[in-house]
Amino acid sequence: EASSRRILLARDHIGIKPLYFAHSPAGSAPAFVFASEVRAILASGLVSDDLDPAGVASFLAYGAPQDPLTIHRAIRSFPSGSCCWIDADVATSRRSVAPHRYWHFPSAISTAVESAAVSSLRTCLDRAISEQSIADVPVAAFLSGGIDSGMISALAKRLMPGLRTHAVGFKSHSIADELAPAAATAQAIGTLHSQTILDNSQIGQRWQEWLTAADRPSIDGLNTFVVSRAVKDAGATVALSGLGADELFGGYSLFHSVPGLYRWLRPCVGFPPGLRRLAARMAFAALRPNRRERAIDLVTHCHSPLDVLLRMRRVFSDNDLAAIGMRAADVGLAPPFLPPEEYSLLRDSMTADTFHMISQAECRLYLGNTVLRDADVNSMAHSLEVRVPFLSRRLVEEAACLPGRIHLPARGRPKHLLRMIGNDLLPKEVFLRPKQGFSLPLGDWIFGPLRERSESAVEAVAACHLFDSVAVRSRWRWLVDNRHRTNWTRALSLVVLGSHLQQLSKPAVNGSSDSPAYRSG
Repeated sequence: EASSRRILLARDHIGIKPLYFAHSPAGSAPAFVFASEVRAILASGLVSDDLDPAGVASFLAYGAPQDPLTIHRAIRSFPSGSCCWIDADVATSRRSVAPHRYWHFPSAISTAVESAAVSSLRTCLDRAISEQSIADVPVAAFLSGGIDSGMISALAKRLMPGLRTHAVGFKSHSIADELAPAAATAQAIGTLHSQTILDNSQIGQRWQEWLTAADRPSIDGLNTFVVSRAVKDAGATVALSGLGADELFGGYSLFHSVPGLYRWLRPCVGFPPGLRRLAARMAFAALRPNRRERAIDLVTHCHSPLDVLLRMRRVFSDNDLAAIGMRAADVGLAPPFLPPEEYSLLRDSMTADTFHMISQAECRLYLGNTVLRDADVNSMAHSLEVRVPFLSRRLVEEAACLPGRIHLPARGRPKHLLRMIGNDLLPKEVFLRPKQGFSLPLGDWIFGPLRERSESAVEAVAACHLFDSVAVRSRWRWLVDNRHRTNWTRALSLVVLGSHLQQLSKPAVNGSSDSPAYRSG
């Protein structure tokens, strides 16, 4: 408003586009800074780049900083589904920003009927595709071998007969890519399909480009970076994506495993944590290291289905983080290494409908803090706009208000409702394929062609004043020695964090290699 000299900050209902803000530090000219990227705020020169131990700890716990935290003490993420008027008083007094939440995850409607839900959801999806296909520039679609991107591509093809679809593959002995099923789906729905194959000769360059483009540390997003480049090189400026379907419609194995694990753990809830840990250590002594540690962690700390979900999503355990100098209480985080306000919000939203709880938590945490932010920064690095029809507000509200008995009926398959909605869009074999995920063999690369770069990045973590340097190096050696028996995401977390610290220390970003964000201690 020009007359009142104030501006309205607002973010979409589910966090499709990031928004960050900060105040200039005390002692300097008062200023309020906001942007869709952290680095833009740092580039203003008005805000300190000092690291926030809580933000760094939340990254190591979950693979991405957890809202409202960033890895910088002065910079915060504006919450999704919220708005706030900013006037001169906020800037000059450095008064705390108090966003007003205008959108809430809807409650489940117990009386919902499946047939009506299927019809309504299909109408919403058709409308979302129609609206998001409008553009005065070329539009393409990401296509893997799964249901989500296949449905988006099939519906978009009806509106755009010349639709181009793109897939990414790789050469690896450890996991298979989705090039073949993606090509089969493209042929069935009639899109103009192309694919990009990433091999060891290219990974070094793509890896460095990805890290340089990153706005914040995250263990996800390289796949989006690669496919976005391919789509842009093919001439498109907009790409449709199936993001959000897994969280809304129950695509992850967590929707099955969390309720089952909690039923198994419930008899332990009344016992003291120390006793539970001791019993778990003896019971799981024969498991592989990563599975043993997770099993012990689950038995020791889980008092509700939400606790089980959060522990299943963890990258580093409490013990791992404590060993390198990070404890939740010491850095002001709730016990699951989440900001207290976010953890309270999740706990307050718990209901007897476990599916609904998992969907809401996944939308707020993994989708909001990792998937959507990575999609935004990695596509915008190539000036590509990614649109996500499954996350249109109408569709989210229609899907999120349905109870778990409709989303996941007894003996139902994952994404039951999507299968009902899209049974006329895709060949039957698409619905029969097991979920694979749009992933890359990052573990092979970290310990293979990227080994030297990875170890240099880990040294940057060891040199950071937030950590016990000896413990960081020891943990890395353990991960290297046990790389075939443990999850590579832990190694990737250290490598990504170290690479980000190395970039923060460059004069191009901070003006000095003695940046306070990277000083050793």
